[in-house]
Amino acid sequence: MPPLNILIKPMSSNCNLRCKYCFYHSIAENRETYSYGLMDSETLEILVEKALAYADQYCTFAFQGGEPTLTGLKFFEKLIELQKEYNVKNLKINNVLQTNGMIIDTAWARFLAEHNFLVGISLDGPKDIHDYYRIGINCKGSFSKVMKAIQLFNKHSVEYNILCVVTANVARHISKIYNFYKKHDFHYLQFIPCLDPQGELRGRYNYSLTPERYAYFLKRIFDEWYADVLQGYPINIRYFDNLVGLAMGLPPESCGLSGTCSFQFVVEADGGVYPCDFYVFDRWYIGNVRNLLFEEIEKSDIVKEFIEGSKYTDPTCKQCRWGNFCRGGCRRDREPFMENLPTLNYYCAAYKEFFEYASPRIYELARRFSVG
Repeated sequence: MPPLNILIKPMSSNCNLRCKYCFYHSIAENRETYSYGLMDSETLEILVEKALAYADQYCTFAFQGGEPTLTGLKFFEKLIELQKEYNVKNLKINNVLQTNGMIIDTAWARFLAEHNFLVGISLDGPKDIHDYYRIGINCKGSFSKVMKAIQLFNKHSVEYNILCVVTANVARHISKIYNFYKKHDFHYLQFIPCLDPQGELRGRYNYSLTPERYAYFLKRIFDEWYADVLQGYPINIRYFDNLVGLAMGLPPESCGLSGTCSFQFVVEADGGVYPCDFYVFDRWYIGNVRNLLFEEIEKSDIVKEFIEGSKYTDPTCKQCRWGNFCRGGCRRDREPFMENLPTLNYYCAAYKEFFEYASPRIYELARRFSVG
């Protein structure tokens, strides 16, 4: 059996923030059940037992939302107990948590450090930019609580990286944001292009990331990052790290650069399984982990259909000189489908502009790192 990566939503779509650009909110609104509530201990135990029985070499349990910390710390303490009980093959277990940081306190920080969780914490830059969209139920910004959570992570040696959603506003101020991250000594950054609601015409919202804005963002932050690399200042930006790796002939680590979809084992709070975080819709419901083995889930017709639907290559891509870098991009950016086939990536023009601009330096770094 292969290594296994599972993305778990233990609080379903429930969250203590009301971020204006939240893509999972729009997904939940477009399915029969908006929220599947809190994952109960029985479902968690079945999930852990079956996952560790199926996996080989290692198993990664990644928790996302909504906001997964709303389950409470006891949920994750139970997770650790179950992992110890059912890890009879002595697999390497990785635990990952993505959080907005709102309820992180000393107890949480100590727990995450003790059990070696890798944490992704959402921070869209300095206060004026972060609080523009990441607000609570009371419409107040969340910046101060996020920074307090990060202070606790630093104090207790929690391993974390920064997650930034690239909206139009973030793209516009990316140099300011990047320098803010440097000022606070954040070395691991992941920039996630903002998604408009599924099925809607893109570019209609004030947060919408248009191809023009995305091209500007990519070029400006690449300039900043490249200059720091040359000066020996280690900033890891996931997307750029992947591009340099591709230029070195290495396989991509990021799903969107693989050229085709892979099955992600996304598990909702009730145990329902879906093929991708962007497609937790009734249409793509595979079955329930309570009733199915992982072998059965992976071989389902829904999984085959989902993956096959991503394999088509637009004729424009076949002629493109940047195919090695782009590889068509994420399926979500190749919608709406036409005649059941994905279309040209929404950001095609942005990628072409960026690769034309940055590719000489990408290959330069690839040569440098290959020698090193």
